[in-house]
Amino acid sequence: MSDNQALEPYNYRDFEHLELLARQVVEGFITGLHKSPFHGFSVEFSEHRIYNPGESIRNIDWKLFARTDRLYTKRYEEETNLRCRFLLDTSGSMFYPQERMRNFQYPSKFLFGATSILALMNLLKRQRDAVALSLFGRSDFHSQSGSTYQHHKAIATKLYQVLEQNQLQAKEEVSLSEQLHLMAERTARRSMVIVFSDLLDVQDDPEAFLNALQHLKHGKHEIVLFWTIDQSTESNFNFDSGPHRFVDLETGLELKLNPAEIKDSYQRKMEGFRKLITEKCLQYQIDLHEVDVAQGYQRILQSYLIKRKKLF
Repeated sequence: MSDNQALEPYNYRDFEHLELLARQVVEGFITGLHKSPFHGFSVEFSEHRIYNPGESIRNIDWKLFARTDRLYTKRYEEETNLRCRFLLDTSGSMFYPQERMRNFQYPSKFLFGATSILALMNLLKRQRDAVALSLFGRSDFHSQSGSTYQHHKAIATKLYQVLEQNQLQAKEEVSLSEQLHLMAERTARRSMVIVFSDLLDVQDDPEAFLNALQHLKHGKHEIVLFWTIDQSTESNFNFDSGPHRFVDLETGLELKLNPAEIKDSYQRKMEGFRKLITEKCLQYQIDLHEVDVAQGYQRILQSYLIKRKKLF
């Protein structure tokens, strides 16, 4: 399978039997699977309320009037589609491990995020839900929401372009914290926001990141955060003994050191960061998933969707 074919939407139908239902009330325009906070008079009955003089009489429940001699109107709760925006980190570190950059089964962090987005897009399309894509880091891209094949094809094409251009020279990048603030300001309707990032830039200023999460949650959006890492090297810091040359994928700077000399302190710092993010996401009711990209997208997403479905 070529790289272009690997990112074609029709290759990601293996999750279509699972339902990705929003865990909170969402807004939308078309009939779908999700409860809407708006109340209309066209679909699913919700409750009765006392009739107020001057209102239209078309929604009066005359059968109830015959039994109670009081006027009540029927209140309906429409079904609506989910609006889902994917945020994908395209910073240099997301193209690690570079030796797995084009390995479809054991992908890099970016390829894991891209394939996962396409899989979820196909699932959401089946539910008639609208999707949008935002890229931050080396790429700055924001699509409108849509649910057509042409819209999905355009998103797949954009992801493939970023995959091809990952060797571009480093430039000033938009941080995840900045991007979340932008989403909070631009996204007026309640939506699901699914983020794929290694949170590397967050470790320098976790408070800014947590403030951005709070800003987005203030709009009553549902946030799902996939913390994408290579467990063996980025979390456990497992390297052979002896001198190594480490290259910063963001700046190109190099550092020579013996991993064994800093492994303990590195792991303590990582564990402290993991504890902070886990506790705050639990506090803010954010669905956090720390994933090892070496496991591949299929196993991770299938486990996540099955677990999510059991919540309903």
